[in-house]
Amino acid sequence: MSTAAARQAVFVLEQAGVRFGAGARALPALSDVNLRITAGERVALIGANGCGKSTLLRLLHGLVPPSSGGLQRDDSLGQAMVFQRPYLMRTSAQNNVALGLWLRGQGWAAAKHAAAQALHRFGLAEHAQRPARKLSGGQQQRVALARAWAMQPRVLLLDEPTSSLDPHAKREVETLIQHIAVRDASMTLVFASHNLGQVKRLATRVVYLEQGRVLADLPVQDFFGLDLLPRSYPQAHAFVKGELV
Repeated sequence: MSTAAARQAVFVLEQAGVRFGAGARALPALSDVNLRITAGERVALIGANGCGKSTLLRLLHGLVPPSSGGLQRDDSLGQAMVFQRPYLMRTSAQNNVALGLWLRGQGWAAAKHAAAQALHRFGLAEHAQRPARKLSGGQQQRVALARAWAMQPRVLLLDEPTSSLDPHAKREVETLIQHIAVRDASMTLVFASHNLGQVKRLATRVVYLEQGRVLADLPVQDFFGLDLLPRSYPQAHAFVKGELV
């Protein structure tokens, strides 16, 4: 048995599908998805806009139910999701982080203290009392990551976490992701990205989607290898070469 096969399963999808709408007008967003993601994996979801990456992340996080097939999730592991454009409330950065902890049952003073520690870890201590929505895009994304990290999840889902940021902010946010996910062998990371360099740096496994279907699922070194992809996965190879829009 391989090491991956012996690990604890975090997500198992069997012929999973998601459709939006009803009746004849229902639109398929995911179709017949089979995936098994195990603890400690770092899985990159790639593909053109509209291929189903965000829907798959929302399905894994329980934000949308499967319309068909099955989804098994290990509910004993806490999980958190950070969106491409995170929703921040009209209050301070510290309160944005603290509220989730308070809702989970911590006292407000303890939640505020933990939020301050999280913001310090993410280089935002001096911005703790500033209105979160007044921060720069990169700082807002760091607040969202701090909010997720403060919940101490063992599964982290990221939807295009750096796509709307300038190059400097991209590097900052990616470095933080490396600190909280890549350096923790027990953390499971599933993220969507159009940045293939980022995929190479962060992922151990790549899942390529097209029109809601998984067309390739490979270790990162095989996905970006010179021989396997063009022969066995021509659509994914064309995408990597920039030939599919």
